[in-house]
Amino acid sequence: MALKAQITEDMKTAMRARQSERLATIRLLLAALKQKEVDERIELDDAAVIGVIDKLIKQRKDSIEAFRKAERHDLADKEAAEMAVLQDYLPARMSGDEIASAVRAIVSSLGAKGPGDMGKVMGAVKSQLAGKADMAQVSAAVKAALAG
Repeated sequence: MALKAQITEDMKTAMRARQSERLATIRLLLAALKQKEVDERIELDDAAVIGVIDKLIKQRKDSIEAFRKAERHDLADKEAAEMAVLQDYLPARMSGDEIASAVRAIVSSLGAKGPGDMGKVMGAVKSQLAGKADMAQVSAAVKAALAG
């Protein structure tokens, strides 16, 4: 089943189970997906859906950090709950070692040397690891591979 269809089914299940917090988060996700489809006039595939989910999770992480700095733990907890629901739709994430080895393989296949090739390497890495790895970890691994 396509990821978008799975999300829609989960929305129906949450409605029936009267899980209001989960339902609100799933509706937010579906609205973000629909907005992307309308803006770009495309039908989203699973990779694009994962990209939207990654973006929403990153927004939640930033919000949690800001709310904790402002001593608004109630709002931080709400964002953390939303992030947990969103993470259910992501595939299993790669470990740090798996990311590092994948980045080293891509760097050697491209023949990249030094920080000047960062953009070229990140483009290739994003296409291969999108949705499978945290891009902050990927970026750090690319910097380390190009520095060494």
